[in-house]
Amino acid sequence: MTMWVFGYGSLLWNPGFEVAERAAARLPGYARSFCMRSIHHRGTVAEPGLVLALDEQEGAACDGLALRVAAGHEAATLAYLRERELVSSAYLEKVLQVRLTDGRDVEAVTYVIDAVHEQYCGGLPLEEQAQIIAHAVGGRGPNTEYLFNTARHLAELGIPDAELQWLSTRVEFINR
Repeated sequence: MTMWVFGYGSLLWNPGFEVAERAAARLPGYARSFCMRSIHHRGTVAEPGLVLALDEQEGAACDGLALRVAAGHEAATLAYLRERELVSSAYLEKVLQVRLTDGRDVEAVTYVIDAVHEQYCGGLPLEEQAQIIAHAVGGRGPNTEYLFNTARHLAELGIPDAELQWLSTRVEFINR
């Protein structure tokens, strides 16, 4: 069976699994935002960072990439993604329908925020997000690296995200 994964943050630039096909895709009903406190990868329990998550919102849509997993790698990919994405149970694993730009609808493994989890922090003002991201460091490195890589890859893919662009500019200024 064909397996797709929806990427909207670090999966855009660091999928960590063998990708057979990449296609621009839209996920309705969710918005990409820095609404999850990171206590492992981009921050610590004492000084959490922020990572992107899909926050369910009526009328919203998130543009990203649908990544088709190479045939024969489905089980290993799912195990890898669960180890990576479900480290603190703040994400929920869902299989959701995404629409590819060529008109195909596919079911994709997608990681969305659990809005009742203690790491959920939706609605933080952008300036507060910038201050957190500018200073946080976790097991996978500085929070700034996560922001800058994601914003750059979205721009390269032609996917506009005004909030990430603003945050990138602001965090660069803070860290001068």
